[in-house]
Amino acid sequence: MHYLDEGPHETPPILFLHGNPTWSFMYRNLISALSKTNRCLAPDHMGCGLSDKPSLNEFAYDLKSHSQNIFDLLEELSIDQFCLVVHDWGGAIGLTAFRDQLSRLKKIVLLNTASFHSADVPKRILFCRLPLIGSLFVRGLNGFAWPATFMATAKGLPKEAKAGLLAPYNSWRNRIAVWRFVKDIPYESNHPTRTLLKETESQLAELKTKEIISCWGMKDFCFHPGFLEKWKKILPNLKSYEFEDSGHYILEDNYSDCAEKIKPFLISQ
Repeated sequence: MHYLDEGPHETPPILFLHGNPTWSFMYRNLISALSKTNRCLAPDHMGCGLSDKPSLNEFAYDLKSHSQNIFDLLEELSIDQFCLVVHDWGGAIGLTAFRDQLSRLKKIVLLNTASFHSADVPKRILFCRLPLIGSLFVRGLNGFAWPATFMATAKGLPKEAKAGLLAPYNSWRNRIAVWRFVKDIPYESNHPTRTLLKETESQLAELKTKEIISCWGMKDFCFHPGFLEKWKKILPNLKSYEFEDSGHYILEDNYSDCAEKIKPFLISQ
């Protein structure tokens, strides 16, 4: 599993967790800014970014496995206390990894993410989960990562950002995690990941004493404002910043304004 480790090690680290179909590249600007004063860790989940792309026989590509990898990484690095920044699947992965040790989290930044169950899944994403057709579309035609470069942004991406986001997902083999993330959405009542996600959800109320902020792209078609409202109900301590002109890729659509909120929040540990 590839990960970035930048900045002075004397400070409690900031752990950045990406979702699907991105990788640690999406945090490049925040890491460049924050690593001047803080240690920044940004792993690529297995099958994503610069990490290995094992077959399904070698890795399960589910919430349990991704979460265990993150837990093991911090154990390997002997990290106890840390701040957490999460986007998309990163929220479910990070908060599942430490659901029984939430006291280790110093501060949390939520970026268009969820760590609770929802049956509100866009039809375009459900299509990608169909047997045979879904894998051909996502892995063969790049029908998830590529459309995200315009569906997940409200302002459009510069060609360099688009190329960077797509770079690791350039073949059938290299898109295995993109497809498996879609398959792991616990939409069905008997989905194997549903129980684990419900368990994580049941622990979220323990975060009420934490310092938590959110930066939310209000034009996100997937993690839409309804998800933010649920976070507000779970976490009355949440301080929310809402960006009406931003989509799912909020750090691409509105990095400067987000950084104005995130940097002082994380630096003042």
